[in-house]
Amino acid sequence: MEAILIEGTPKTPTVNFNAQEGKFEIKGRSIPENSIEFYKPLVDWLDKYASNPLDKTEVNIQLEYFNTSSSKCILDVFKKLEKVSQGNKEIVINWFYEEDDEDMLEAGEDYQSILRIPFKMIEIGEE
Repeated sequence: MEAILIEGTPKTPTVNFNAQEGKFEIKGRSIPENSIEFYKPLVDWLDKYASNPLDKTEVNIQLEYFNTSSSKCILDVFKKLEKVSQGNKEIVINWFYEEDDEDMLEAGEDYQSILRIPFKMIEIGEE
């Protein structure tokens, strides 16, 4: 499977989905003009990945900010990953947040409460 690599912009996150390594990353800001248009290729790609996933998939989410429409699309991404985990495959979601960013921590906890995939909340210090 072709990896997805999207360079981040001030409005869209950096995306690196690598099926060979089982490592997926979404990092940066997610306030695209059209969230559905931005995330649809990722969700479609995960559909393909779900048909033949690795035994362990690691997902790193490190968003500094995302808007409401992105949050729904991110949930769609997680729901695809949840399907993968139901096939006895291990999915680990690392949710990174800045040490003083309560909102981002809560967002991660909200996703965790909706899904049946383990989340690791990882605090990152100010650089």
